[in-house]
Amino acid sequence: MRKYLLNVGVLSALAGAVGVAKATQDAPKDWRTYLLWASWGIGVALAVGVVVQQDREVRLEELERELSK
Repeated sequence: MRKYLLNVGVLSALAGAVGVAKATQDAPKDWRTYLLWASWGIGVALAVGVVVQQDREVRLEELERELSK
């Protein structure tokens, strides 16, 4: 859990919610508002996906090092 909370990409994606909230606060609730929130959610999902992929790569490298000994 710590690797997600301390990752700069995840933090910046989550902080983007502040900007999205300000942009949509007074905006009419139409398809553009929902699309803006959906794009923010996709950005967060991509940031989390990058952390997962990096973790898998590190574990694979560690496994390969152990097997090569």
